[in-house]
Amino acid sequence: MGFKMGIVGLPNVGKSTLFNALTKTAAAQAANFPFCTIEPNVGEVAVPDPRLDKLAAIASSKQIIPTRMTFVDIAGLVKGASKGEGLGNQFLANIREVDAIAHVLRCFEDGDVTHVEGRVDPIADAETIETELMIADMESIEKRLANISRKIKGGDKEAVEQEKLLKAALAVLEAGKPARTVQVSEDDRKQWNMLQLLTAKPVLFVCNVEEASAASGNSQSERVAKMAAEQGMGIVVISAKIEEEISQLDDEEAEMFLGEMGLEEAGLDRLIRAGHALLGLQTYFTVGPKEARAWTIRKGTLAPQAAGVIHGDFERGFIRAETVAYDDYIAYKGEAGAKEAGKFRVEGKTYEVKDGDVLHFLFNA
Repeated sequence: MGFKMGIVGLPNVGKSTLFNALTKTAAAQAANFPFCTIEPNVGEVAVPDPRLDKLAAIASSKQIIPTRMTFVDIAGLVKGASKGEGLGNQFLANIREVDAIAHVLRCFEDGDVTHVEGRVDPIADAETIETELMIADMESIEKRLANISRKIKGGDKEAVEQEKLLKAALAVLEAGKPARTVQVSEDDRKQWNMLQLLTAKPVLFVCNVEEASAASGNSQSERVAKMAAEQGMGIVVISAKIEEEISQLDDEEAEMFLGEMGLEEAGLDRLIRAGHALLGLQTYFTVGPKEARAWTIRKGTLAPQAAGVIHGDFERGFIRAETVAYDDYIAYKGEAGAKEAGKFRVEGKTYEVKDGDVLHFLFNA
């Protein structure tokens, strides 16, 4: 299971430059004028996980297959997008299709790169986009409430449940807060997700700073960090220019370049980890001589559903899961050693898969 993250922001904040770096392609044209990204560009990248290489080395796996993450570079939004200004309607349609939002904020000064509002203020930029999404959500909710009114009068239970959630969302939006602040019970979670409200999606603020501030951030990114903490959102500080340069280097050169810049790792690694945390994702592994492979699931996933990520038949015919924790697999040099040490376990349908589990599923075809 991968997930799709939309890269959004005002024009000329570095969205396409970041996208190019992340996907190591020039598919998204990075140019100094608004709306250079006319269609949403989609790129898949491998999720870096050093654990996978270590597992493959122990098992002498012929192939290493990491899990993947999809980035969508979405056309820049401007004030009035909810009313169709700029490429507003297209922006709103594209953003509904992603699982989470990476909101790129310009935190650098550069007289050669114009800002659509004529100033550099990441807080105001964040508020502009949030406001447009909130307005779009309110209009969507009002239309839906009008459309289901007849069903409600007819006693349709699903419509009544939908109305309750829509009104709860509308109440917080009218109070100036995004839909993600609504407290939703687990019983209502599926119905809530089906509403596809724009401001219900989790947000990760990506501060695009100048190269000299890539390691420690700057005063603008500090302002964003404070805002993110107040809202309970994630934040990553990145220099899109540095990431673009790194993407053109081989592994050894990239490592040297990062060291020179005072960075321990590439921004992609930090961005993916932050994205995983944002959506409550984790990884389990399947390991053998043929291949070592990573699989992404949500935290709390039970063994049968984890098996279903590989193939639906695995979930339907699930019998049991044979598992070794990652640390034990490494410490005892594989499955055989883990068995001898008593670290090999057989788990049933109620087992909650843990991050790093090395699993083998038995099932009825």
